[in-house]
Amino acid sequence: MHDAIKLMLQKYHCRSEQDYVNAIKEIFQEIALLGLWRAKFFEQAAFYGGSALRILYKLDRFSEDLDFTLLKPNKKFNLSAYNQAIVDELAGFGFNVEVSAKNKNIQTNIESAFIKADTKKQFLIIEVPAKIISRIHSMHTIKIKMEIDINPPGQFTTEVKTLLQPIPFFVKTLIPSDLFAGKIHAILCRPWQKRIKGRDWYDFVWYIAHNTPINLTHLRKRLIQTNAWDSKNKLSKSDLLNLLRNKINNTDYELAKKDVVPFLRDIRSVDLWSVKFFSSLLDQLSYLK
Repeated sequence: MHDAIKLMLQKYHCRSEQDYVNAIKEIFQEIALLGLWRAKFFEQAAFYGGSALRILYKLDRFSEDLDFTLLKPNKKFNLSAYNQAIVDELAGFGFNVEVSAKNKNIQTNIESAFIKADTKKQFLIIEVPAKIISRIHSMHTIKIKMEIDINPPGQFTTEVKTLLQPIPFFVKTLIPSDLFAGKIHAILCRPWQKRIKGRDWYDFVWYIAHNTPINLTHLRKRLIQTNAWDSKNKLSKSDLLNLLRNKINNTDYELAKKDVVPFLRDIRSVDLWSVKFFSSLLDQLSYLK
């Protein structure tokens, strides 16, 4: 095992199969970010979403995907141009992965790709105990989805954060107020009803607990882009509260808990989840001035 990977792995205190899966996915994510930085990806894009919150701002849950946004619209942007940089970077730390673009049936503003690797092989590389490896199905794969918005709505601000592992490097990201706006947009506009993303609600609580103000201007831009708000209208604080109350009142929190539990160290942190609990948080929302 590469010395840098051994050092990265120490902070996870892995005991179970799920612990090791979460750990290696996050290690892959951080190495992929390093590869993208070397390839000058962050000169035209920024990191956002749950993984940005986890890796850069210390969110206390794991996250599966890598989400990015271009700094300005570019319909010709090709995410696949960076696939080899990620493959090469991971190979440099001893991991053999495949990065492939997702084929789209319809034209959208999102370009996607997947990082894939054989789980057993990666577990052998990081010296997972044999009794855990023996339980892994031979077809099981580590899979990380990458997505980038090539037509961003604008009205957001970026900052540069430093990561020190596996080596020091820079990552451009959205500031927390804009990340919070993006998370609220996800809560309000995800298209499915039965596959509720409890991770969105967990992050919502995290933002409030960390006194993060919402950038209403950026949120309005996102809502307009997805036809969830009339461009002729302003988005006031009371408008947002009404939208959130409606979503809170119509969410199945048992399904939400099931979604987020695999990504948590302490599952008791969602015990209070209910309409009453989330409604009580609305009074604590703050807004970017």
